[in-house]
Amino acid sequence: MSINGVEELEYMDEEGEIEEGDFVVLEYPNGPTNGDEPDDDEYAQLIRITDTSAAEARRGKDIQGIPWDRLQVTRQEYRKTRVEQYKNYENFPNSSDLVEKTCKQVKKGSTYYDFQYNARAVNPLILHFQLRNLVWATSKHDVYFMSDASAVYHWSSLSHKLTEVLNFSGQVTPVERYPGSVQEGLFGVNVTTFTVNEGLLIAGGFQGELICKPLDRQGVSFCARTTFDENAITNAIEIYKDFRGGTHFMVANNDCRVREFDVEKFQLRNHFRFPWSVNHTSISPDRKFMTVLGDDRDGLLADSQNGKVISKLSGHVDYSFASAWHPSGIYFATGNQDKSCRIWDVRNLSSSLSVLKGNIGAIRSVRYSPDGQFLFFAEAADFVHVYNSSLNYNKRQEIDFFGEISGISLGPDDDSLYIGVWDRVYASLLHFKRRQAYEYLDLFV
Repeated sequence: MSINGVEELEYMDEEGEIEEGDFVVLEYPNGPTNGDEPDDDEYAQLIRITDTSAAEARRGKDIQGIPWDRLQVTRQEYRKTRVEQYKNYENFPNSSDLVEKTCKQVKKGSTYYDFQYNARAVNPLILHFQLRNLVWATSKHDVYFMSDASAVYHWSSLSHKLTEVLNFSGQVTPVERYPGSVQEGLFGVNVTTFTVNEGLLIAGGFQGELICKPLDRQGVSFCARTTFDENAITNAIEIYKDFRGGTHFMVANNDCRVREFDVEKFQLRNHFRFPWSVNHTSISPDRKFMTVLGDDRDGLLADSQNGKVISKLSGHVDYSFASAWHPSGIYFATGNQDKSCRIWDVRNLSSSLSVLKGNIGAIRSVRYSPDGQFLFFAEAADFVHVYNSSLNYNKRQEIDFFGEISGISLGPDDDSLYIGVWDRVYASLLHFKRRQAYEYLDLFV
């Protein structure tokens, strides 16, 4: 990636524009409704932490709890302003304009996931504005996310309770001994990305750190620095089963490397070098291929066993930060700062099958549902798109809200979709539930 360090998260914007990484400011966009400055009690009442349930939303309450009736701006007016003024971060100026003509025109209007709950006690965090894989659901009820700049928390949608899982503010020391592990531990890790899968939480940091914690017991198993390169950011981590059923994980770094570790002994198994910083990798369901995306307009499809490049992925016109495989292993999707998500077929990579368009920002998170019915992609802010992949991406749902998106995640049964919203006032975790009757409704549209 092109920008390094915590201090570069909030980079300078042009006057009057909303930059990627900015907070939404909706306290009183044009002043309070009576024209006077609000007193402390009024302001506290305005932004008080209240959750929103599905029943309340059906009665007209804003899903984020934004009191539009008390503001001198309507939701429609603010949406229009936001779309006009939000400035997408691009490494190549006007990259989104270059792909505009190639994007598939798909009307919104389908509903595949219904709003279920908005938890305002959850405060998702983003430490690097380009890295948005910071929300992970391990079941329909269990979600993990970064918060308070220093810890990963667990949220239960059943009990509505928050539990701290791993704190990085002090020294993190492994309780087990493995070759290559830093036994004295790591101190003050600034987490850039993490993932939770197969009973394991793995986090990475700005200095190439890796911290691995089993969820079923106390303590951390493994701490390491994967690289001492100046440009060391850990950009993406994926946990998966190998051919023989063993648990492995793959790490993409800014030092142009992709590293594969096993979980049994936390040993480095593969180490691949590429021509540019690697922002994201994902491995195919059959474990034969991996996507390699980074600081180049062209992505790569590579052999996951030896790192050999199989094909270039040409079409995007900016840097890519997200990818995901369809469970069939035939198709995969890539998300780019040119505000597009491209669909690829491994049988013919000369060009992408479809180009799907975002509204205001880079596509920074991409997921397929485990059953392959849906493709989800999140822009940097405000919009998550749900495409029906079984209908050739010709129908979509647009989930519309306000705030930077820290991540999106689906439970393994497809039933729940979680969206992390990062904002000074309206930070929360949005929960959507799959509408089971979608296949019948589509027949009549």
